[in-house]
Amino acid sequence: MPSITTFNTSRARSYMVRLPLFTRLVLLAILGFWLVGLQSVWDVRQWGALIPKEMGLATLYRMNTFPFIHLNVFHAVMNLLAIVPLLERFEAEYGTLTCLGLFFGPLTTIPSILYVLVEKGLGANTAVMGASMWVFTLLGLEAMRTYKLNPNLVILGYSIPTWTTPIGILFVIAVLVPNSSFLGHAAGLGVGYVAGFGLLKYLAPPEWALRWIEGKLNLLGRLPHYVSVDQKTYGRFGVLPSSNSSTGGSGVGLGLVGTSALALRRDPRMLKVPPYISLLCILVGAVWLFLLPLNEYSRRTYISENALLPGQVHTYFGGSDQNVFRAYKQEVNALAEQGKSNTEINGKLEEIVRGLGLKTARQNFTYAAAGRTYQGENLYAILQAPRGDATEAIVLVAAWENVKKEVNRQGVPLTLTLARYFKRWSLWSKDIIILFSPDSIAGPQAWVDAYHDAHDTSRVASLPIKSGALQGAIAIDYAQEHRFQSIHVVYDGVNGQLPNLDLINSVVNIAGGQMGMGVALQEMWQHNDQYPDRLRTMLRGMLKQGLGLASGPHSSFIPYHVDAVTLQPFGEGWQDEMAMGRVVEGTFRSLNNLLEHLHQSFFFYLLMQRERFVSIGTYLPSAMLVAANFTIMAIFLWMKSGQPAETSTADIKSGSESDKSTPPPTVERELFLPIGVVILCQTVSVIPLYLFNHVPENTLTPLFGLFFLINTILPPILSNLLTTFHRPTLQQYNLIKSFSLLLLGMFLSSLATLNFSLAMIIGLLSAPLSFVKPFPNSAAARAVCFALLNAISPAAVLLAGAAYWKLSVTTILTEAAVAWHVSGTYSSVLVWCVWWPAWLAGCVTVLGRPGDKEEEKNKTKKA
Repeated sequence: MPSITTFNTSRARSYMVRLPLFTRLVLLAILGFWLVGLQSVWDVRQWGALIPKEMGLATLYRMNTFPFIHLNVFHAVMNLLAIVPLLERFEAEYGTLTCLGLFFGPLTTIPSILYVLVEKGLGANTAVMGASMWVFTLLGLEAMRTYKLNPNLVILGYSIPTWTTPIGILFVIAVLVPNSSFLGHAAGLGVGYVAGFGLLKYLAPPEWALRWIEGKLNLLGRLPHYVSVDQKTYGRFGVLPSSNSSTGGSGVGLGLVGTSALALRRDPRMLKVPPYISLLCILVGAVWLFLLPLNEYSRRTYISENALLPGQVHTYFGGSDQNVFRAYKQEVNALAEQGKSNTEINGKLEEIVRGLGLKTARQNFTYAAAGRTYQGENLYAILQAPRGDATEAIVLVAAWENVKKEVNRQGVPLTLTLARYFKRWSLWSKDIIILFSPDSIAGPQAWVDAYHDAHDTSRVASLPIKSGALQGAIAIDYAQEHRFQSIHVVYDGVNGQLPNLDLINSVVNIAGGQMGMGVALQEMWQHNDQYPDRLRTMLRGMLKQGLGLASGPHSSFIPYHVDAVTLQPFGEGWQDEMAMGRVVEGTFRSLNNLLEHLHQSFFFYLLMQRERFVSIGTYLPSAMLVAANFTIMAIFLWMKSGQPAETSTADIKSGSESDKSTPPPTVERELFLPIGVVILCQTVSVIPLYLFNHVPENTLTPLFGLFFLINTILPPILSNLLTTFHRPTLQQYNLIKSFSLLLLGMFLSSLATLNFSLAMIIGLLSAPLSFVKPFPNSAAARAVCFALLNAISPAAVLLAGAAYWKLSVTTILTEAAVAWHVSGTYSSVLVWCVWWPAWLAGCVTVLGRPGDKEEEKNKTKKA
């Protein structure tokens, strides 16, 4: 392996062009098999994968075909990036024929046989494919050779044996990469370790035979990029030479060890690498997101809490209860048609509930948002458990109006009927609370806040009576008056919080399995469980999670760790209100079985079908990669700001000939102005946050128009002020961008663990900010870049979203203000105080006209 000091620019550019022959063939074979796998006539993966139970004399070819076949393009690209440099080094040292004999011989067959034997011994039949087994074989070989020359790697004072490095990689990949074969990787690594002990010569073909074949066939003269047995790393077609060729190939090139690390750090060409790494992080993060709906990255749902036992009990709701439902429905319809007030409606409902023998109470609340007052009165009743001690409770919610302002004509009478039905049973171990709220947002929020004593007593009244700790909540949103076909489960909570996945799985199991109903998520009324529908479901869920708005009465419960969902019937079918009641009964019976709060399943997940999900360990890296790109660019710009303003081409070219021990010149950083600009941008961001959440509704549209205008002219004004009164240098513009991106990356990486979707959306929309720069000599370039940045500003994105969903700007801003004051949604904080300041700093950077660089040159000094 060549050292960095012997690398020149021309060799680096032609590296891929001059790969040795066997490495080229492997690369082309992997790409070829991937292209063949795109067609559906012949299943190349089934034909060539290493499947233990299908191994026989007629299928031994699988031991040599599986490394070339991959699951998808991401799998193939990742393996190519890993195998090409390792295989190129191996072939350059041992020759093309040796590689051919080893990789179609013992280095492939031995780990394959080990894998098949262990799989059969365990009674498993896991198919494997991909070149990663070769990667770990070569890593094991390299690790043992490195260990002989450099036994320990010192990190923070601790000595770590260098031969253990591949083992760490093995476990990291097993944890982070879904569906990776730990056993297959371990088999390849084991063979690599054995070969590294010096036993490779016993596995390789005899050298005299290889020389005889080369001579007879004149391979060196006929085949381009062929590496001879005698040439070793000195291939005549430009294979990079090793610094220790005199050892005849038995030594190890250690160009990356020792003093080369210092030379690498000082190499000015390294400053060109971070932008490409940043771009790679963005692309990989985006591609990662779109791979999630595939079977290889998602998995089927399952019940983690065995005590739930969903669908294991017989439900008895029905029969005479339908007559009771019809009577209650007439009462509710009469109240709705007569236009009774909230207080009058609660009076009638309280009369009915008290007739059932339940304790009742009322609660008043008042919220103010967007110049409007949201007030009302909640009515609730408590059914005390015959077998309980009032320490736990389950909530059944029926709002008078749903989020679409439709009267819950079927849901309210069904809830009354269920309350009467539940009262007759003596099996309940938990209290059941029946809650009737005037709306689906403010009412439940006021009630659950007061239940947990987290309310503002000036706006929300305290609860006269309470029960125990809330274990779960089910809300019924049944506004349609005809029979239905399926049930829509709404599960999105405030600020992107989600209920425990076991609750959703229980509802799906009861409705879909026991009752034979269809179950839909994210308003996907028709779902064929294929990639497009999975992706659409996932993206809809991410959008709702990112907005962080309450999507139903259940949303208010989730921030208090009370798992809750809203059930909405939809479609036209043969299912009636009794079937809906049996679903609620079955779910309540399951929650009644719990001995402790739901905790075993997932709280962070993305659902893409009712029985398919992705957990946080699989999807989180995509947002982290996007957030990491900002941090990488911030560090890069900080390093760049310490370099001289201009470095001549001649200096760079002669860098390999100059004394590498001489530190590069450094420049004193002027931090006051960049820090001041970033602080100004962050401070100004409080203004739109306050205004859009506190002005009256009728002024939101003109205010937004004014802000859109100011948003367009503010960056040029700030840039002109800076140029007129201070004339910042290029270094200072780099520091402005560095500090801004550092804050953005820090905020998004922290947010990703709490609200993955919001972090991903803001990260992708802010990605161009990583690559903007001043254009001091081109007014046209400044104008074009500024126009592009305006197209992805928060105000422009809000306007585009309103146009796409055919909503008015006033409606969107009003919903955001109500969510801010009622539900405590923090999405607007991230938009106006994280995303917008970073955008503003980026625009100032683009419009900047750096001052004379002679000022920087005068401050250059030798370190």
